[in-house]
Amino acid sequence: MAGGGEPQPPPVVVVLAGAAKERVAKAVEAAASGGWEFRNAYRRQLLALSRRIRLLGPFAEELREARRVWEDGKEEDQALAPLAEALEKALELLRLGRDGSRIFLVLERDNVMKKFLDVIAQLEQALRDFPYNKLDISDEVREQVELVHVQLKRAKERVDMPDDDFYNDLLSLYNKSCNPSAEPAILERLSEKLHLMTITDLTQESLALHEMVASGGGQDPGEHIEKMSMLLKKIKDFVQTQNPEMGPPIGLNLMDSNWDRRPLTVPDEFRCPISLELMKDPVIVATGQTYERVCIEKWLASGHHTCPTTQQRMANTTLTPNYVLRSLIAQWCEANGIEPPKRSSQPDKPTSTCSSSERANIDALLSKLCSPDPEEQRSAAAELRLLAKRNANNRICIAEAGAIPFLVSLLASSDLRTQEHAVTALLNLSIHEDNKATIISSGAVPSIVYVLKNGCMEARENAAATLFSLSVIDEYKVTIGGTGAIPALVVLLSEGSQRGKKDAAAALFNLCIYQGNKGRAIRAGLVPLIMGLVTNPTGALMDEAMAILSILSSHPEGKAAIGAAEPIPVLVEMIGSGTPRNRENAAAVMLQLCSGDKQLVHLARAHECGIMVPLRELALNGTERGKRKAVQLLERMSRFLVQQQEEQEAQMQASALALSQATEQVQEADIPEQLDSPSPLFPVLE
Repeated sequence: MAGGGEPQPPPVVVVLAGAAKERVAKAVEAAASGGWEFRNAYRRQLLALSRRIRLLGPFAEELREARRVWEDGKEEDQALAPLAEALEKALELLRLGRDGSRIFLVLERDNVMKKFLDVIAQLEQALRDFPYNKLDISDEVREQVELVHVQLKRAKERVDMPDDDFYNDLLSLYNKSCNPSAEPAILERLSEKLHLMTITDLTQESLALHEMVASGGGQDPGEHIEKMSMLLKKIKDFVQTQNPEMGPPIGLNLMDSNWDRRPLTVPDEFRCPISLELMKDPVIVATGQTYERVCIEKWLASGHHTCPTTQQRMANTTLTPNYVLRSLIAQWCEANGIEPPKRSSQPDKPTSTCSSSERANIDALLSKLCSPDPEEQRSAAAELRLLAKRNANNRICIAEAGAIPFLVSLLASSDLRTQEHAVTALLNLSIHEDNKATIISSGAVPSIVYVLKNGCMEARENAAATLFSLSVIDEYKVTIGGTGAIPALVVLLSEGSQRGKKDAAAALFNLCIYQGNKGRAIRAGLVPLIMGLVTNPTGALMDEAMAILSILSSHPEGKAAIGAAEPIPVLVEMIGSGTPRNRENAAAVMLQLCSGDKQLVHLARAHECGIMVPLRELALNGTERGKRKAVQLLERMSRFLVQQQEEQEAQMQASALALSQATEQVQEADIPEQLDSPSPLFPVLE
């Protein structure tokens, strides 16, 4: 070699080794840099983790300054890489604990604790396998590192779970299953334990939830985040009630003198794809896309029949309010100190809805509704039914004329045809969002339930459809569930026509989104009925049945009822060969079953049915929700199988030991203590 000097390692190897050293040093420095304020349920665990990493400071410093050269730079990098990776994962966990939503961290405690255990195990192994002798590490520093290793080893063997009462308190509010009288006490405990006592804390939590939505890539944030937002709002309202002088959250108010006046960026998922402005009244179209109501109405009024974003032809022009997104936009505005966008009180109501002749016609029909002549009542109800079916303009006119209370009164009519026309007219009127409130306030729900129980089959079907339409509004789910509607819907699901069953299933699904209604549905016998639909060879109502099963499985009574119906073979088959949506729902139900008191029984049965292969396929190719559920199930199945293997090995060892001890005892018993002494048992032969 030129110059006759010692051969030098390739430059790339030096870079790799140096990079690994730097990764270790930077990770330790980041943990020791301060600013790690943990104000959540894992404060003790996070402080312990950050403290142990900080104790590695002298080690990282000596590692960086070590003069001793390894024989192979690549070998050095391979030795340092596991420690660098473990420290970087620990930093990610610390950042999650500092910046993540406090509510989310508690609700996801199983996943969070798994991350803690994984990080601790990875750090412990990296320090255990580290070749100290190959580096110039002083004895004093090495002793300190070994102390950290002992602490990590001890932590790995002892699971330090958060307070169970704390978790149950939060879960009861999240699922709306707590007693209303106990709610203030629960809110007080949660606000203290979550450290949500000040404007700054509440704003930070609101922003953390917003970040979760933003990281979802603009997709529908779903019920999970909406419920967390509502839970945060309850805590905020409670805290402000206790301290009225606290005022609204400051957030990132652009007028605040402490803010650096950077422009506030509206998240893309909160902007209308047409106007690119913050949405006031987001609505969902037939393709699943969300738009500002005014913008999409103008688009449709211009004669377009396609979705502006996907260019797909829309099957219908129905606009469904996106309550989840509307709530999140309001939360974001509040957190950022700006006025929430106000939608018009009648967003989809045309101006000058009724001409004088149309109003005169409707008034005449109302007079007939009040007539003592049953024939006139029947014909007027039938005509109003047809008018309300035609268009939104008629629905507004009929409601404005005051027809709804008269139609409600006819639901008790002894004439079944009049009853049918009246309930169907109310169904058609309920399509317009603002009419829903009028129908509810007119006391219609008990009368609609009466028709659901006693009317002719078509009237019963339309009563179910009306309840479905009304239950779109969350607060009405509570009202409807308390009137005896759910048992009547279960009966219709059992004995109705195909259309009636579909309407009943849709209404039951909507109502059971509210936690309090799940118990009513389960006690009404819904689970065996749904399991019958799931196992129906014709596959009728399979999608609806699986969706309802998924919702009911999150309720303790529902999980018990589903588990008693021997569902595992059906669910395993569904995970393997169902539609994408049914596969994810089947995985969701299975995950609930495998997390309760009887989880070992269900895990064993699932293994017998060969669940691992379809689960792996779902984890790779399912919907986003399906993938998440499949991964969680795979983790539980893997832990279960490892545990089973360990128990079998322990039993085999115990059996072998018992057999060995028994053999020794037999051998000792067969050998006389004195071979040269005569004994009655061993006579001496002459």
